[in-house]
Amino acid sequence: KVTVLWSSANADGLTAAAKNHFLEGLLKSGAEINEICLNQKSLLSCRACGNGWGLCRANGSCVLRDDFSEIYQALMDSDGIVFVTAVYWHDMTEQMKIFLDRLRRCETAHNHFLADKRCFLIACAGGTGLGATQCLVQLEEVLRHMKMRAYDRLPVIRFNREYLLPALTAAGETYAQRLETGFDMQY
Repeated sequence: KVTVLWSSANADGLTAAAKNHFLEGLLKSGAEINEICLNQKSLLSCRACGNGWGLCRANGSCVLRDDFSEIYQALMDSDGIVFVTAVYWHDMTEQMKIFLDRLRRCETAHNHFLADKRCFLIACAGGTGLGATQCLVQLEEVLRHMKMRAYDRLPVIRFNREYLLPALTAAGETYAQRLETGFDMQY
């Protein structure tokens, strides 16, 4: 079971195309897919309650009532997680940041439910594309705090989309197969 967590304000843009190609590969391998678009969810910003650490530190949950808990549960129920984000100002989307900020507080301080999950990271940048790699570094750093593992990370930009979108289909297929048979990466 793979959860594809993606975020972009443009449902028909480069990020959606990258996500769709990866989904195609997952489907070829027979993976059970749970697709979640963060831009269609209600996510509030962390309030740093409780003098900076609220229930997230005490019991691994968040006091805010929105779609966070539902998404968190979907990640816990998954064998693999794919993060696909548009790139704004060399970073992930605001919705992805909001979600990951809250997730990181619950995971690192208390839960550790997502530790060792193998993730696939995709950053999609229009314009010059210069921010895609930096975005992937930021995303991987956040996941590292939670002891999650990046299986691979791919920057998709308008200059490489013609050959990288088909490669994402193959990557999705391989990722699903590796979730089933195991990974040969030691780290």
